[in-house]
Amino acid sequence: MKIGIVNDAPIAVEALRRTLLQRQDHEIIWIAEDGKRAIELCAWQAPDLILMDLMMPVLDGVAATRHIMAHTPCAILIVTGDVGANVSAVYDAMAYGALDAIDTPSTLSGYPRNDVNSLLAKIDSIEKLVNQRQSPAEPGTPAATSASTTAAGRKPGLPVPDSKYLVAIGASAGGPAALAALLSRLPADFPAALVVVQHVDAQFASGMAEWLSSQSTLPVRLAQAGNSPTPGTVLLAGTDDHLRLTRPFQLGYTEQPSGYPYRPSIDVFFQSIVELWAGKAIGILLTGMGRDGALGLKAMRDKGYYTIAQDRGSSAVYGMPKAAALLDAADAILPVNQIAGKLVSIICKR
Repeated sequence: MKIGIVNDAPIAVEALRRTLLQRQDHEIIWIAEDGKRAIELCAWQAPDLILMDLMMPVLDGVAATRHIMAHTPCAILIVTGDVGANVSAVYDAMAYGALDAIDTPSTLSGYPRNDVNSLLAKIDSIEKLVNQRQSPAEPGTPAATSASTTAAGRKPGLPVPDSKYLVAIGASAGGPAALAALLSRLPADFPAALVVVQHVDAQFASGMAEWLSSQSTLPVRLAQAGNSPTPGTVLLAGTDDHLRLTRPFQLGYTEQPSGYPYRPSIDVFFQSIVELWAGKAIGILLTGMGRDGALGLKAMRDKGYYTIAQDRGSSAVYGMPKAAALLDAADAILPVNQIAGKLVSIICKR
């Protein structure tokens, strides 16, 4: 991958340089000492990936991420001295389109350590995502609806209580802001259950649930294995494993597919709804890089569930919703600030 580094600390730059030297297929094409210089260099030569620090003079990493994603979008990984001490800024950067965050490797020795290997693993995951976002559907994409389901979308004999309405939401880069915009517009007495799959490292999931809860009149909490979606509550996927339905009204986690570049996978969750959910459902695919969720949304629409994709204008990264639009997977393509109103009109009407 062609990589740009944005960091004002020489020791951090050297740690990143030595880390990247462990892989012959990674090339550092430029180094910027602050966000302003990064914007200039990105316009001159866009990299495949930017390793972006948060706290810098002139222009910080959040502002630089916002500008780059608006004008010369590319994959951005936040690499900063202490992610835990800068969680609010991390969420802000992710809201503008950053994919993930990790601490800067602390070692300058030639021996790999956990923080070095963790950074390389994140870069590997992002490389898969970048390589696959324009390629045909890859082997290992979660399969379509199980042949054992009935035409009505249920295992034979399962009950379908009218009151059990599920809103399934998938999001990636730019997702925190989109989710906040959507959830903040839902009324406190919203009668449907909501389950959110956001591409986010497990270490940030708990903080994101708390942050989203502060943006919404509905409670937001992490989904635990064995939970059932509950009307008026938002459950957020909380591990690096894939969230899915294991029974008609029960959630669980699975490692499979292990090689899938998106974790947790939106497609895996959407497909499990098609196979197992025993009530009514609406699928929503929000901003994000790549294609995760597009095939699952298409499967939901083919099953007869109502589906929505975020529009280009309100998406921080128009990748996943674009893939859904190209598949004709969405009944409606809407700005994010109109999706809540659409949900209320559909569910309350019915």
